[in-house]
Amino acid sequence: MATAERAIVIGGGIGGLTAAAALRLRGLRVTVLERAATLRPVGAAISLAPNALRGLDVIGLGDDIRALAAWQGDGGLRAPGGRWLSRTGAAAAAERFGGPLVLLHRATLVDHLAGRLPAGTVRTGTPASLLDPGVPGDPARPARVGTPDGELEADLVVAADGIHSAVRRVLFPGHPGAVYSGFTTWRTVIPLPGVTFSSHETWGRGRIWGTHPLKDGRVYAYAAAVRPAGERAPDDERAALLRLYGDWHTPVPELLAAVRPEDVLRHDVHHIGRPLPAFHRGRVALLGDAAHAMPPTLGQGGNQAIEDAITLAFPRPHTGSAPPVADDLPGYTAARLPRTTAITRRAVRVARLNLTTNRVAAAVRDHAVAALSKAGPALLLRGFDGVADWRPPGGPSGAGEDGDGAPRMLAADHGRHGPEENTP
Repeated sequence: MATAERAIVIGGGIGGLTAAAALRLRGLRVTVLERAATLRPVGAAISLAPNALRGLDVIGLGDDIRALAAWQGDGGLRAPGGRWLSRTGAAAAAERFGGPLVLLHRATLVDHLAGRLPAGTVRTGTPASLLDPGVPGDPARPARVGTPDGELEADLVVAADGIHSAVRRVLFPGHPGAVYSGFTTWRTVIPLPGVTFSSHETWGRGRIWGTHPLKDGRVYAYAAAVRPAGERAPDDERAALLRLYGDWHTPVPELLAAVRPEDVLRHDVHHIGRPLPAFHRGRVALLGDAAHAMPPTLGQGGNQAIEDAITLAFPRPHTGSAPPVADDLPGYTAARLPRTTAITRRAVRVARLNLTTNRVAAAVRDHAVAALSKAGPALLLRGFDGVADWRPPGGPSGAGEDGDGAPRMLAADHGRHGPEENTP
């Protein structure tokens, strides 16, 4: 009997954990190395579109996550004074793309993903470095990874180590890496009892605000503004938000009154402006932000990482006889690099439009959005055509299909492991 391929995943975020779960279904022996002491992610919420949910179907999680959808009724785009520029219903979005948009806390998603892995799969508090990318097909040249406890060898290494990926720098030392996108973001998740509102994003000049309910009753709010890189508030970030958004429409003032300074996260936004020449080298595959970091203006960063992970593990329908994953890496690059490059460029263009600081350009933008909405609200959803309608290229043996053709794991095919097994 052939020995199962050994895979090391560097990074225990959403992309890394999805890859680990998918590769285990492919039959690989997987170890996840996470630098942080726990799997609790830094961040607030994440929006999962139907493309990512179809990917999660392959590892048996799609329906669990769909059950957390909180967006009901209308939502849309607003101006700072409260005027609706466009309104789009949750039902219309689900009808167009074959599924809902789900907003949930990142920690919730990480817990669900970790629950697909047996105890001991994830090693926290374990920084890792790539020592040798190895050579596919050469049993004498596996990939080698360094850890504080010694070297590890693997048939495949998945680098999901984030936007400032150390593995990417090893594989492509001449690449310039991530560049500043021109704006910073703030995020918070808090309870906001007694305040009712429709899910919305609001566009000002050089500023954006969004407020959305979560299934657990809390509210996710985010803001973005054109600011110099590295800038921080002289007092605290809540005070900075009050100065920028305190006079915007309800529920923005009510939320800012309820939030504490320590509840606010602030991060500058970076993206990979020059595409990498490939998403692989040797036995190593880059995944997620390590491969194609993008601005959050399309809400696709985590979604594309999930697509990466599923495509890496199942580039075609899998029936139990397939070449080693490391031998398929050129196909992984061919499938993922053009798509993520196009989506990154689209996200950059959208950021320039949404965050324009020019008064005339902002007025023209708002007028165009309002006119488009009156002509037909569904037209506004066309911006996600070719993105949210993605379907996995393959799936594990025993997977069924749902009504829209997406792979769906049969419940009996995969045992569940509680998230407590992987939580230190």
